[in-house]
Amino acid sequence: MTVKAYGTLAGDKLLEPIEISRRATGAHDVQIDIAYCGICHSDLHQARGEWAGTQFPCVPGHEIVGRVAAVGAHVSSFKPGDLVGIGCIVDSCKHCEECEVGLENYCDDMVGTYNFPTADEPGYTLGGYSQQIVVHERYVLRIRHSEEQLAAVAPLLCAGITTYSPLRHWQAGPGKKVGIVGIGGLGHMGIKLAHAMGAHVVAFTTSESKREAAKALGADEVVVSRNIDEMAAHIKSFDLIVNTVAAPHNLDAFLTLLKRDATMTMVGAPASPHSSPNVLNMIMKRRSIAGSMIGGIAETQEMLDFCAEHNIVSDIELIRAEQINASYERMLNSDVKYRFVIDIATLAT
Repeated sequence: MTVKAYGTLAGDKLLEPIEISRRATGAHDVQIDIAYCGICHSDLHQARGEWAGTQFPCVPGHEIVGRVAAVGAHVSSFKPGDLVGIGCIVDSCKHCEECEVGLENYCDDMVGTYNFPTADEPGYTLGGYSQQIVVHERYVLRIRHSEEQLAAVAPLLCAGITTYSPLRHWQAGPGKKVGIVGIGGLGHMGIKLAHAMGAHVVAFTTSESKREAAKALGADEVVVSRNIDEMAAHIKSFDLIVNTVAAPHNLDAFLTLLKRDATMTMVGAPASPHSSPNVLNMIMKRRSIAGSMIGGIAETQEMLDFCAEHNIVSDIELIRAEQINASYERMLNSDVKYRFVIDIATLAT
């Protein structure tokens, strides 16, 4: 099956219209007509060859929403017409310890939605900047939001689960003080989710101009991290900090804000390493720095259901396919509130 897509032929080339092949729908597969696909910073890094191992042509996109077009003979959980999503995972080994407990994201043989080895043509996965995708039913997610919200649901499949997973794992909720560092594509979702979980939410930004925007997203307090006095007022007071900033920065400034036995979780993937924190900052209060990567399929479904129940979606700017390259440049300049989403119908025009 040949479908239209947007991809790049080399790291120094712009994305352009191309045609790609999708496999026939197997017995356990779900064929999806893609309606919208969010743009993640990872897409840019991979498409431009800034991360090692990019294979070309590269078709990015792992924030996918649409409708089921067809199902295999053995599929019982989905039917044509269902609203569904595909996130960052389209396959895994299915039998390791991680897969058996629903943590496919930590499976050593996890297959990402694009640029991962697969038996399908051309030998690696091609993502959601395309009209259709075929995925094993295990990795398909049900969407319970209204169809009118569908475009704004797309970023939940990456930005949403990336922040939801650490909030759930470290038990954010009533009586907990939670910090969200950075108010971008990830951070704005972290604020919304932590607020909906009932935590006292403090947003950290380097920009005074984002103070009111953070409060509108649900932050109880906003701290400009360059303001020494504002930072000092929160020393030893946080139960959890979710740090969404990928750019290298001073981790010690946030470590000192943690209570004893509290954790700062890193979810932003840096292009270059952070400087090492002062280990004494960790030793003296038994503080931890941890990492968290997206979430498994069960947790991603839980997140989608939670967001539907609380009417949570991403703040987006909907774009046409021919605007992808310009959107990449705007994303680099933080010129988006807070996530670009591609209207896949425009691939056909």
